Amino acid sequence: MPFQVLRGFRDYPPPDAGARSEIRRRMRVAARRAGYTELEAPCVESFELYQVKSGEGIAAETWLFRDKGNRAVALVSETTPSLARIFTDRAKAEPMPVKWFTLQKVWRYEEPQAGRTREFLQFNLDILGVPGIEAETDLLATAALVLDEVGASGLYAFRVSDRAIAEGLGRLYGARDMTRFFRAVDRYHKIPPAEFEGELGAAGIPADRARELAAFFESVGRGIAPDALAAFLEALGSRGLDEEARAGLERVRALFALLDRAGLADRVVFDPTVVRGLAYYTSTVFEAYARDGDGRAIFGGGRYDHLIELFEGPPTPAAGLAIGDQTLEILLRGHGRWPDGEPPIDTYVVVVDPTRRPEAVEIVQELRRAGVSADCDLLSRSMSRQLREAARRRSRRALIVGLKEAAPGTVVERDLATGEQREVARSSLGRPA
Repeated sequence: MPFQVLRGFRDYPPPDAGARSEIRRRMRVAARRAGYTELEAPCVESFELYQVKSGEGIAAETWLFRDKGNRAVALVSETTPSLARIFTDRAKAEPMPVKWFTLQKVWRYEEPQAGRTREFLQFNLDILGVPGIEAETDLLATAALVLDEVGASGLYAFRVSDRAIAEGLGRLYGARDMTRFFRAVDRYHKIPPAEFEGELGAAGIPADRARELAAFFESVGRGIAPDALAAFLEALGSRGLDEEARAGLERVRALFALLDRAGLADRVVFDPTVVRGLAYYTSTVFEAYARDGDGRAIFGGGRYDHLIELFEGPPTPAAGLAIGDQTLEILLRGHGRWPDGEPPIDTYVVVVDPTRRPEAVEIVQELRRAGVSADCDLLSRSMSRQLREAARRRSRRALIVGLKEAAPGTVVERDLATGEQREVARSSLGRPA
């Protein structure tokens, strides 16, 4: 019986591997353009690192095992704990603000489904040391740059909120179990209205108040656009929210004003149902979602001002986001924007006379050293088959060695898009363009 890839994992043969490599390249280009520097962490960490951040329940989705020293270790399920560990070790010497990005594989033992595998690539942006909304603005602006760079321009928008608002709504409507309340709100768009009201009831909200809150969320739809935000926040504040929740409203107002100046008003809405499931978020939270289809989340993130302290680091304001490769691939493929694979090769050297094959090898090496991508036939194929191979490789041109009609000391250059040919001096081929 032939071996098969494990359930929840994927192979990426060509051209898929090349396409994914191109996506990673574009992400790195965008992040560096925005002033982020790359951080690389190990793929195995102490399991205790995840317990500090997420508690005992994290074990259910972690690839947990014991190493040869009988230590509990885990495959990395997210990079934020590693970032916190590394920053804590360097905090005294690291100039603020810290703007890091990571791009590496992570592993979660989850039930595989569309857009979710047990091994996937995650791209993270994090800012540490910035207490104000400038951090969230920079993160969302950079995320927009990244998404546009990989080909998703026009396909996404951001939902933004503040957890203090959701907490204030919970207190206002009588929630006694805030954890269950947050879990219910986080699932609002994923479950039927009756089930949502039932979950609000389980959080301690009376049935009549649960219906009232559900109706309020329904009025929000898929979010409040910036041009309607001021009136909506004014009405929301008049419902009797407490001081902490009203502070959240003010943060949202200020953030949207800055996002407008950053040129993001056309792709951001306010949505109080965005709370994010992770307990360490402290105020601002946000998601990117596909504008069409089922509104699938492309990434999530927010502010986590107390996480560094959990790792015995100094009090450090922080915010970040994480983009998974699987949902991004679904979005791009669904709109015909997935890359073709590896970039096309520039030059394919074709040999007519087999005795001149060593010359073809020499030309290929000269071109490569000059910075030109080049290859040649390795299977002694006919000229026509070599040209077909050049076309399959999407080469820009073919250099044909050994045509009888070519002048001595030249090769024939054929433009593979137009078919036009010209003779080129052999001595000029290895010169930098």
